Amino acid sequence: VQLQASGGGLVQAGGYLRLSCAASGRTFGYIMGWFRQAPGKEREFVAAISWSGVSIYYADGVKGRFTISRDNAKQAVYLQMNSLKPEDTAVYYCAANPMQFGTATKENAYDYWGQGTQVTVSS
Repeated sequence: VQLQASGGGLVQAGGYLRLSCAASGRTFGYIMGWFRQAPGKEREFVAAISWSGVSIYYADGVKGRFTISRDNAKQAVYLQMNSLKPEDTAVYYCAANPMQFGTATKENAYDYWGQGTQVTVSS
């Protein structure tokens, strides 16, 4: 499985961006997640969505502002980010997890990772 994240960029606070992650290879049944890593900080969980799309989970800091979705026919997952804040500045990674949804926030449960896309929010 290969993952390719895109859609990052520079945006002013209060603005929006939509990240995309294209998957190649077999991702049937996989949880798809987004993580981010800010300079000098550890990588952290952002959002995850189950294969069916029924189960979705967000980190507290993005709840109500970010929306994760997926299109299994296109093998794609998206992260709509609204009301962006400077503290959202980070490299954003998409990842694929073959395990149960209870592991959705656990970085080590994800087998495959994209290369990351930079999101910079100016104040």
